[in-house]
Amino acid sequence: MRKVDPALIFGLIKEHKVSHMCGAPIVYGMMINAPAALKEGIAHQVNGLIAGAAPPAAIIEGCEQMGFNITHVYGLTETYGPASVCAKHPEWDNLPIDLRAARNGRQGVRYHMQEAITVLDTVSMEPVPWDGETMGEIMFRGNLVMKGYLKNEKATAEAFEGGWFHTGDLAVVHSDGYIKIKDRSKDVIISGGENISSLEVEDVLYRHPAVIAAAVVAKPDEKWGEVPAAFIELKDGATTTEAEIIEHCRAHLARFKVPKQVVFGELPKTSTGKIQKYVLRQHANSALAIE
Repeated sequence: MRKVDPALIFGLIKEHKVSHMCGAPIVYGMMINAPAALKEGIAHQVNGLIAGAAPPAAIIEGCEQMGFNITHVYGLTETYGPASVCAKHPEWDNLPIDLRAARNGRQGVRYHMQEAITVLDTVSMEPVPWDGETMGEIMFRGNLVMKGYLKNEKATAEAFEGGWFHTGDLAVVHSDGYIKIKDRSKDVIISGGENISSLEVEDVLYRHPAVIAAAVVAKPDEKWGEVPAAFIELKDGATTTEAEIIEHCRAHLARFKVPKQVVFGELPKTSTGKIQKYVLRQHANSALAIE
């Protein structure tokens, strides 16, 4: 991926009075961490959609501090994107910025033409309780969902088992009915029988002042089966160490969730800025650096 140039983006916003934009979390992260001089002179409201991956609360919080009104949307190629949106409530405006950012990182309001979005237990196909803790799989059905995979009846049958389209994304449902995406099913790290959400660990990593992008994947381990490995891209001019990153995580996470390895370097990304975790899994399995 060509590296995003924050100067170019801010220049376009100012020159053409751009009021709406859409980008992945990594794009907004680079804008948040751009020099203050680049952000000066924006006199109009900028509204942005953030998509491509579940955004860390730190990114949404940073956008608010920058003066951008960010809305989190969610969808897949198979369901149309976006297929769901975080519809904000006016009363959220009165919350402290960290709590407001956490609310704005939730999902669950279906788009028009989408019949329903839900979170179901994959075995019983029953809705999970609205307790913010019980994990299930996000599922869709409606006119915006694909008919099936071309010339692949087996994959289509598996994807629509039980009458719902299975996204492969895991989530919990909060008491207000909003969904919080926790991870891709393939990205959950099972360490010593405990499930670790890679997104939860990444959210903590994004709050480190030297980190501009982070991804966590499973690394094979003889004792625990697998453990978290963190791949980190630093802000321009920033420095830190593996020990400092691990200590930062220990202050915010249970010890079994703390990365056992930290690798620094530029993260592999798609043309739209989405981090390619499959590449990082290959590196974690071979214990190679990503530089």
